[in-house]
Amino acid sequence: MSRANVRTPVKMHRNVTLIRTSEPMIAEELLARKALARLVLARLSDTVLLVKPDEADAAVEELRKMGHTPRVAR
Repeated sequence: MSRANVRTPVKMHRNVTLIRTSEPMIAEELLARKALARLVLARLSDTVLLVKPDEADAAVEELRKMGHTPRVAR
């Protein structure tokens, strides 16, 4: 089968919370903090973290405790 005919499964998720950082090192720093790391479901890229469902407010609070000023888009 040619590569053009192979389908890649795609999942579409709605209403997710992402933390997007400007630098990969900042994402590493966030994951090093246990209180915030437990709220993260997955790391999607070097600079994007997927937050567990229903944990958005807790993640924002932890970011503020760390001295970050998150911009929340709803």
